[in-house]
Amino acid sequence: MSLMRNLTALAAASLLIGTVAIAPVRSQPADDSAASAAAVPLERQGRLRPVEETAGGAGRSGTQGTAERSPLGGRTSQLRMVQDAVSAQAQPPRPSGEPDLSALRYFASRGDTARLQAEIARLRSLYPDWTPPADPLAVPQNVDRQLEQLWQLYAEGRYAEVRAAITERQTSEPGWTPPADLLSRLALGEARTRLINASDQKQYATVIELGAANPNLLNCSDVDVLWRIAEAFVRTDRRQRGVDAYRYILQHCDNPQERLATAQKALALLPLADARPLLALERPLADGQPEFATLRDGLARRAVAEANEANRTDVDPADVERLEALAGSEGQASDMLLLGWLHRAKGELDAAETWFRRANQKEASASAAQGLALVLVARGKPGEAEAIMFGWRDASDEARATYLAAATNYLAVEPAPVIAPEVLTRMATEILTSRHTPGAQQLGWYAQSFNQPQVAARWFETALQWAPQDEPSAYGLLVARDALNDRPGVAEIQRNWASRSPRIAAFFERLATATVPSVRTAAAVAAPKAEPARPPVLPRQGPEPVRPAAETRGISRQSACQAASSGGPAASAQQMLMQGWCLMDLQRPLEAVESFEAALKSPSAPIREDAAYGQSLAYLRLGLTDNAAVAATKSPLRPARAAELQVAILANRALAAFSAQRYRETLIYLDQRAALKAETTDLMILRANAYRALGDTASALQIFSVLAEIGNGDGMKGVEEIRSLDDHNG
Repeated sequence: MSLMRNLTALAAASLLIGTVAIAPVRSQPADDSAASAAAVPLERQGRLRPVEETAGGAGRSGTQGTAERSPLGGRTSQLRMVQDAVSAQAQPPRPSGEPDLSALRYFASRGDTARLQAEIARLRSLYPDWTPPADPLAVPQNVDRQLEQLWQLYAEGRYAEVRAAITERQTSEPGWTPPADLLSRLALGEARTRLINASDQKQYATVIELGAANPNLLNCSDVDVLWRIAEAFVRTDRRQRGVDAYRYILQHCDNPQERLATAQKALALLPLADARPLLALERPLADGQPEFATLRDGLARRAVAEANEANRTDVDPADVERLEALAGSEGQASDMLLLGWLHRAKGELDAAETWFRRANQKEASASAAQGLALVLVARGKPGEAEAIMFGWRDASDEARATYLAAATNYLAVEPAPVIAPEVLTRMATEILTSRHTPGAQQLGWYAQSFNQPQVAARWFETALQWAPQDEPSAYGLLVARDALNDRPGVAEIQRNWASRSPRIAAFFERLATATVPSVRTAAAVAAPKAEPARPPVLPRQGPEPVRPAAETRGISRQSACQAASSGGPAASAQQMLMQGWCLMDLQRPLEAVESFEAALKSPSAPIREDAAYGQSLAYLRLGLTDNAAVAATKSPLRPARAAELQVAILANRALAAFSAQRYRETLIYLDQRAALKAETTDLMILRANAYRALGDTASALQIFSVLAEIGNGDGMKGVEEIRSLDDHNG
């Protein structure tokens, strides 16, 4: 077919295909109502221009200095084929002869004024000397009813039926020839249908090949095809070619809705670095507003979101300013979160805290709580961070990591704060559940700071069980064992770690010249995303009851202990029970809790009783008083055991209440314990100090005096302090 026939077919096809809607057009007849867009004179209908491919040309991904291969292999770049084909038709020769008026007659017969005018404009552009009828609607109807039927089928997009009808008529009328204009338009419509189907099926190489073979499809009268070609290039890793296609539309096509949709599609498929220059091609609307103004808000959100995702802070200040205005006017929590994370990354903690708090107040979420908690930790407020994150700790792995970081930093505050027992218990429980080594270390230092070396040692041992090569945990255990005067334990640590840790090797030399705080060095506690480390640093957990001899019930104690030591599996509830007791002997209460829990599933009531009793003792060793109380209720206990656990639990609660400066509550717990068992010396001292803190020095002096008479040093000191105070007060 000649070049002029191609151009004729192109213009006519653009009339019948019509303007494409903003959503991608599927393989169905086009909307006839938009034909006015196709009426643009041919010289104004944009066409893709050839792209210069100079060696080393900038901006060509993967094709610099070399010819790009076809997605089907072995041929010149399909885009170049498309561009070259269109470029060759940029200034076509004028056709000769009389124009084909069959389409004109058909549109007139249908009363389709819009398409009739578009067809007249097309014929004028091809035949400048042609004079259209004065009254197009008066053009006589086609006398060839069968030909009219072919045009009808074509207009409805029923191309296969058109082909079949042509074949049938040529068979019945051997001398009949269909109009060349109809055949050209039919071929173009079929090619467009195949291209759209290939695009819908994500067969992007086929899309590019069909575009190369049918360059007449590539113009502003059918922007949907151009969108699909652009997407095909982007999806086949030739992003710059896709950018060129979008740029062509914005430089040459005039439909405002299609231009806006083009910008939206480019933003959805391209990185911001490629999409922003395309937005610069916007034009003013009739009211003077930029045509892409509605996209700027989403662009600002995306710019900040991408920077947050990549841990970058190089965001255009105009985007930040626009997003802040949006967050203030629309009040969306998502916008506030974007700003919070950006300001945190920039180290602007005041602004970050403000936005995270506003987001949390607007719409509480794990992300808002997490961001606020991280900022609070960085600002030295880990206690508030722990309280905020506790309810969100199970929302995600990141949320749990943030909670553990907040809890660990809270324990690391210097000087050690008095933490409410319920808060301390929940932090310890989460640290145990997560097997969080830095958290166990800080529980150890916290206990040490309250002169509880036995509890501290157990936490350091737990940390070493989770991370056997962790030097800070080994050093903490060394400090705790030294405070317990456990010389064999100290020697064991130095023997195992001296070659790997200079400070453990030189511990006693340093101890002779340093104060205790300078000797103690805990592990750095890091929050997620490289949160700054906090200094190192539990309340007094109380005296621990002594476990009575375990009842073996016919099980070899030696074999059970060997299984516990080696970590071997137990075959029965009885063995799990014995393994729990042996783990207690090995100072591994955390693992003992799990063994006792397994034994609690036994159908035997005596085994369940022993397991509940043992688990309660294990929790007491870990300083988890509330957990111990719960464990004691898991199975009925004989009166002696129940009383023993109650005594220990009340003592621990008295100590915790005293540490929290709840002195009246301390006395209540001590009174309850005293009703079950005679008060020990250390608890008598605790009672005296509680009286003194409440201002009842007479009661305190009475207790201290009793203790002083038996030579107790704390008693004598208490008597001296109270009498000195009385003398000072006259």
